[in-house]
Amino acid sequence: MAMQICPAAVNGTVRAPASKSDAHRALLAGALSVRGTAAHCTVSGIGEWSQDLSATRGALPALGVQTVVRGDTVGLFSAACPPSPVIDCGESGTTLRLLLPVLAACGVTATLTGRGRLPQRPLQVYAACLPPHGVTWRYAGAQQLPLQIGGRLHGGSFEIPGDVSSQFVSGLLLALPLCAAGGTIRLTTPEQSAGYADMTLQTLRAAGIRAQRTPEGFEVCPGAYTLSSYTVEGDWSQAAFLLAAGALGGRVTVQGLRTDSCQRDARIVPLLRAFGADVMEGPQGISAVRAPLRAIDVDAADIPDLVPVLAVLAGAAEGTTRIMHAGRLRLKESDRLAAAAANLRRLGVPVREGEDFLEITGVDRFRPARLDGFGDHRMVMSAAVAALYAAGPVTVTDPESVNKSWPSFFETYQRIGGNCHVVDDR
Repeated sequence: MAMQICPAAVNGTVRAPASKSDAHRALLAGALSVRGTAAHCTVSGIGEWSQDLSATRGALPALGVQTVVRGDTVGLFSAACPPSPVIDCGESGTTLRLLLPVLAACGVTATLTGRGRLPQRPLQVYAACLPPHGVTWRYAGAQQLPLQIGGRLHGGSFEIPGDVSSQFVSGLLLALPLCAAGGTIRLTTPEQSAGYADMTLQTLRAAGIRAQRTPEGFEVCPGAYTLSSYTVEGDWSQAAFLLAAGALGGRVTVQGLRTDSCQRDARIVPLLRAFGADVMEGPQGISAVRAPLRAIDVDAADIPDLVPVLAVLAGAAEGTTRIMHAGRLRLKESDRLAAAAANLRRLGVPVREGEDFLEITGVDRFRPARLDGFGDHRMVMSAAVAALYAAGPVTVTDPESVNKSWPSFFETYQRIGGNCHVVDDR
């Protein structure tokens, strides 16, 4: 199956989907608040259940927590904990990395599995720091997954790199309050994607946990989670595709976004303005309007999820755009630097690819092309944005990949005027 997307003028107002990152953290904080108690917690504003969020929800019974979904709200309450559960993390790196130390802090013996590229995504940070703190760790095969863990995580001092993935920091931040002594995290390399750690700290504060940044990293106090209700904010990472669509193809307004969000991907607004797009903030939402674009330099260290759509914008901008410090994208659902470069070249855009950068020289119009979705939701959504600037139809494979994070993406795309339909790929 493939999706054929024809050039179109877009114009409309839509609501941003719920922040996947915020929802993962809220579900885990809610589960840790109710497990083993008579308490109840509600997490609202989730909307649709992507594959990644469904993976986290599906893991909660391993913590002794059951869920009931009513509309856009999920209720969490304590239940019996199954012995030695097998947890399917799907393709969700967030589920795996946030959950793993939490399970260990709760003393849960479990087997974690996954598919796609997840078994190849790095876990060495945990493999190095968790076993010395009481966690047993055994690979069940040649890859990192299935992974069998046991024992119980002890608090104390942890030293981890800050430039591999912020998910390792966030996983420890969520787990350490459950340890009798709490703990400290010292970052041995400069921190990247700091906004995700800030989001975790925000969730911890909402759940009654004391944790803070220190000059060397983080300090976490022991304590009981007490989250009773939580509303998930809108997702800037997903909204970026809609705002970029407005900047390339017409006018799009996105509602439900917090301008004071911890999400670093809120930087899409100043980046679009730097590119030359007309972006307005008002009571009706954030609006992006088509305008001639110009090349800029982008430091992607804290905004890796924006790179696929920024690469598309760069292909439509006059001059040469440099996207730097993006090496971690090679370890995502696809090698997103190589994938973005390959698809831009198919669209007729000159690209120079380095180990951690892209140099993209804009063109007057993308040529019609068949693009590879690489089984990656962000590459597929970027292709839909690129089609708005093409001289003819753009076809992208693996359109079902959007189910990982935003199942109704193409419905939303059509709602603002996008022209797409499924074609036989055989």
